[in-house]
Amino acid sequence: MIDTGAFRQLLGCFPTGVAVITTVNADGRPVGLTCNSFSSVSLEPPLVLFSLRKASKLVDTFRAAEGFAINILTQKQDGLSARFASSKVEDKFEGVAWNEGALGLPVLQDCLASFECTTFSCHEAGDHLVFIGEVRHMTAGAQEQALVFYKGSYRELAESLRKLVVEGRFGQPDIDEAYRTLYGTLLRLGCARASEAEIDAIEVAATSIEEHADDAPLADRIDSASRFFAAIAQAGHNEALQLMAQTMSGVLRERMTHVLTVRSRPDLFPLRREIVLHLRRRDADGAAAALDRMIATLRSGQAAARTVEA
Repeated sequence: MIDTGAFRQLLGCFPTGVAVITTVNADGRPVGLTCNSFSSVSLEPPLVLFSLRKASKLVDTFRAAEGFAINILTQKQDGLSARFASSKVEDKFEGVAWNEGALGLPVLQDCLASFECTTFSCHEAGDHLVFIGEVRHMTAGAQEQALVFYKGSYRELAESLRKLVVEGRFGQPDIDEAYRTLYGTLLRLGCARASEAEIDAIEVAATSIEEHADDAPLADRIDSASRFFAAIAQAGHNEALQLMAQTMSGVLRERMTHVLTVRSRPDLFPLRREIVLHLRRRDADGAAAALDRMIATLRSGQAAARTVEA
């Protein structure tokens, strides 16, 4: 059995470009969504594809449409990526610069490139539909670097985080305050919004950390710690905070890889369990307080280790 979360995480090891797929609905209004599943298929004829979740609200729109446009985003268009990915934004095109392309499809301005396609075929593939389009018109755009998605964050952001962490630009008190504020808020939201299955996922992640052998590879320890906090972020059901949590996950990964001495911390096991317990009881104050104690215990243990090493 393939674990869905681990599968998604490993797929993130393959860097991808980011595109916004656009079309018009039955009323002639422009609609679109963010996608990193775009790929070329054939040169003769010129075919490309993207995949779309069957659960997407735009499935029927794309099924009925005669074509679609693929807009490749630049590094400076990460805001567009977030906008077209958000379920909270009703009118994705409000305030967005675009024009009607040669096929009457919405083409975003200032992209790296745009491909206007007629729908060649559509295939079912598990929980997704694969749309293949035949390129009828294409436009070269801005001379910028591409927006690249890698391991849950934009590549430019990930590189900046790595540099800041390795250079010691993030102070420990600032990081701790950020974790308390961000994940404390997500825990409070989780107490109100999380399903039992989402709380189960947090508990599974905590168990995974506890099951590591003392000589477990560093990469496994990093992945387990990241999954624990990612599960908390998912349980909060707030897309903006989830994006911030991805950034904090990047900070955690870089610190564990390049800065911290990573060792088993069984003294933290009961505190993670306490967080899960308070979530199940829907006790927001208790969950946030348990997180505070976990961070304080973690730091005191690191300080003691540094004293012994000195």
